[in-house]
Order: sequence, then C-alpha cells, then structure tokens
Amino acid sequence: MYCLPLSLNYLMNLYFLRHASAGTRRSNPVVDARRPLDKEGKQQCMFIGNFLNSLNVQFDLIASSPLKRARQTASFVGTEVGYEAEILVTEALSPDATIQQFEDLLSHLGESEEGQPELENVLLVGHNPNFPAFLGIVCSSGKANLRMRKGAIARVDVTRRPGTLHWLVDPRILRGVYRKATRRSRRKTSRK
Repeated sequence: MYCLPLSLNYLMNLYFLRHASAGTRRSNPVVDARRPLDKEGKQQCMFIGNFLNSLNVQFDLIASSPLKRARQTASFVGTEVGYEAEILVTEALSPDATIQQFEDLLSHLGESEEGQPELENVLLVGHNPNFPAFLGIVCSSGKANLRMRKGAIARVDVTRRPGTLHWLVDPRILRGVYRKATRRSRRKTSRK
C-alpha cells in the first residue's frame, strides 16, 4: 500500500486521460514508441474534447507521456478545448514511470511562488499499466482497482487527502452520447 504524502500541498483538479486507440502493440519497443493514433483514436479525441467543452473545462496545463500516441492524444484534445500553451512532455507519465516520478511531478505542479495555487485544472495523458495505479493512489491510498480503457478520462479533485474521484468516463459512453445527440429529434415518418 502506498499513499501520496500529506505534506504535498496542491489544490487542483487532475484529469487523467489514457491515450486514445493506437492500433496493435508492436513487439519492438522503439517502433511501438512511435505508434500513432488510428482513425478510432482520433475520433475518441474529438468525443473527449466535445465532452470537456460541454462541461466548460479549460486547462491551465496539459502534460503528456513522451510516446507519440500520448502526445497526439494530448494535442488533439487540447485543440478541441482551445488549449494554446505548450504541452509539457514528461517521463513521469510514460508506461514505465514509477510512483516516485509521478509524485515528483505532482509536487512540482503544486509549487507556487506566492503560496497560491497556480494551476486549477491539469490534464495528464498517459498509459496502462501504471496510469490506473496512479489514479488509485491519488484517490484511495492505492487500494482502488480502476480500469481505464483507451480514451477513458477521469476527474479527481485533490484539494483534500485522499483525492475525490468525481467521474470516470469510458470512451464507449462518449460515443453513444454523441450518436444519440446527433440523431434527428423528429420521428421518421413513411410516405405511402
């Protein structure tokens, strides 16, 4: 069991986004690191962006793993929500990142010069297997077993310990909502 130290003083909403669909994993790690999003992944980014826009979420910072599929997810979602600053690329969100690296990233994000929180909403884009573990650590002292499919997004309020998971949305839900919203509101009638 591992819990982030209570001494970390950061007051923000963390949005955990697992990278969108990028096709089949490659056996060569060098080739796999350069694997781009596929058509479905790009569509998932659009759904996520529309969902976040409907909630009026604006990010103060977007941080991403250095792998191409995560950077593309961060970029596409950032574009959809109107994020214009540079995306922070960090090894602390890579697939082999440790809990200590993640903790160091959060403490760095929580630092401010005047003692006031500088960042209110932060989007973190990463990978399995460690990303759901990081989410579980922030929410429940490492006891939670949360499943994050590709393209899933979660919002955690970390103003108190442990953080409060407000929602976790699967990409299949977003796809269903989008399809339902884009259908006609009028019934089909036959002309005979």
